[in-house]
Amino acid sequence: MKRIQLFEFEDFIWFPSSIRTGMTNLLVVLQKIMRTSDIIASLIITAKQRNNFSQIIDLGSGSGGIMLDVIKKLNINNTESLKLLLTDLHPNSKLVEQINSTKIHNVTYNKSSVDATNLSNLPMGLKTMVNSFHHMPPNVAKSILKSAQDNKHPLLIYEIGENTIPTLLWWLLLPLSLAILFVMALLMTPFIKPLSWKQLVFTYLIPIIPLCYAWDGQASIMRIYTFKDIECLIKDFKNESYIWKVDKAKKPNGKKAGYYILGLPK
Repeated sequence: MKRIQLFEFEDFIWFPSSIRTGMTNLLVVLQKIMRTSDIIASLIITAKQRNNFSQIIDLGSGSGGIMLDVIKKLNINNTESLKLLLTDLHPNSKLVEQINSTKIHNVTYNKSSVDATNLSNLPMGLKTMVNSFHHMPPNVAKSILKSAQDNKHPLLIYEIGENTIPTLLWWLLLPLSLAILFVMALLMTPFIKPLSWKQLVFTYLIPIIPLCYAWDGQASIMRIYTFKDIECLIKDFKNESYIWKVDKAKKPNGKKAGYYILGLPK
């Protein structure tokens, strides 16, 4: 595999939740700039046309991220609204309570831990993973894909980036890349809504958030599965009862933006 299992700060259980949330906020701003919600909404519509469903179960949801915008876009003009169930292996109880108490239309955050490698106990509907699949080591990633196929659940995975840069070049350019992402974090912070005092302090006074965001952003590039890597993951269990498609994702204007994996039962 081309993919490398580098570490990301946000993967560590001991990592402060306030810093993790601050990094997630930056990612949400970036995804809005990239119009990621439009891309994912379009992919979900395509999946629904091929395999009808009334609910989306998001795996590894974290803070909910861009999926909250996606469900709004999907339900604007639809007479039959889609429901969104957010899930996570380690759900943040405060965040879960916050999202559930605000009573966002058709959105619920599951309070219990949900293991994406075992989808048998989850309700029917489209399973999604947005910018989280690269966090999974190969054995876990393979189990997630196999569980979707075994349980005949439609699955949509989206990654905003691609692992196309040669590994040696990535290492050579790393200092420059880290500096660029650090500056980007400083520039994107004012666009975070709501903007907390912790976000400001740990960005501009004690720049822990930009530093960790820069490293995680660069590490994630090398952790993303390539098309060949994905083929290696599914080759042992792939069969004719389930269709897998891996392709480049596109913005509404036709420009490429990351890639997706779509799995559909026949």
